[in-house]
Amino acid sequence: MLGVRRASVSEVAAALAADGCIAYHRGTITILDRDRLQDAACACYAIIGEAFATAYQDLR
Repeated sequence: MLGVRRASVSEVAAALAADGCIAYHRGTITILDRDRLQDAACACYAIIGEAFATAYQDLR
């Protein structure tokens, strides 16, 4: 779904886990600190969130 190698996902997940943003074990991700995770994300996080919110409003 992401269009990246599995190893790349594992590397990023390990870095986010080391930073305390998530817990990652055997493909299961648990968000531990949403604010810190959003801070670690690029600016596209907000743009995508707004697009989904707009699409959701259009469905209502």
